[in-house]
Amino acid sequence: MKIAVLASNRALYSNKRLIEAGEKRGHEMRFINAKYCYMNISAVNPEVRYRGGELLQDIDAVIPRIKPAITFYGCAVTRQFKLTGAYCLNESVAIARSRDKLRSLQLLSHNGVAMPVTGFALSPEDTKDLIKMVGGAPLVVKLLEGTQGKGVVLAETNKAAESVINAFKSLNANILVQEFVKEAEGKDIRCFVIGDKVVGSIQREAMDGEFRANLHLGGKASTVKITPEERKIAVKAAKIMGLKVAGVDIIRSSTGPKILEINSSPGLEGIEAITGKDIAGLMIEYIEKNISKSRKKR
Repeated sequence: MKIAVLASNRALYSNKRLIEAGEKRGHEMRFINAKYCYMNISAVNPEVRYRGGELLQDIDAVIPRIKPAITFYGCAVTRQFKLTGAYCLNESVAIARSRDKLRSLQLLSHNGVAMPVTGFALSPEDTKDLIKMVGGAPLVVKLLEGTQGKGVVLAETNKAAESVINAFKSLNANILVQEFVKEAEGKDIRCFVIGDKVVGSIQREAMDGEFRANLHLGGKASTVKITPEERKIAVKAAKIMGLKVAGVDIIRSSTGPKILEINSSPGLEGIEAITGKDIAGLMIEYIEKNISKSRKKR
């Protein structure tokens, strides 16, 4: 099969591993920079072209690894590949849904999935009640557009929370205000979901003096055994978003597991290094099975 990795940086570990894993299984792998794609949108012959005029055709499957900065354009390119008949490992609507933190939390709420209590408001006049609504300080303030722990602030007191929220609002930034789950002790669990299975999980722990467990911010990772309930909630969260591949972040609270975030382009380096599993190979295997199923239905 011809399989394309649709991303922005060929040198990233995850992209290199996917190409390596696909070639190992006998496929023709191609790295395609989403920013260099352009489209002919027509009812008769939809096309994706590449910088220089190359027609990208006969591609059997696309693995979108769209970075947040180009979500809109990357999703448009992913949709266009689907129009040409390519199988998309994650579809554009699911990527866009998961990237919108507010929308994703509302979808989880609608489906009864546990998460930290979250508040959202527009006017600074509602700040005090917003803080009260999520249980008061300490609390977490998150930029809707933030990624990898950036744009996330822990406010230790109500007064500090008020100052941070109003400062963000003065910059016309959209923010979420979220309860701080103290008993998590700066730890979270990344569950890597493929289809209806958690194929690997790691625990991430924040460095000293930090509350965010992101590995990009110096957090450390270790193996972890997840519970059946955690496994179930991770798979359910990915399905609600419509993602076939997802990194689902969970925290352990006194009332059970809660979903923090769902990532449509989860990194492979940490999960493969800690678990020793060939996660990239499992992603290629999932594509093989699902393309085979779709062809049998024709």
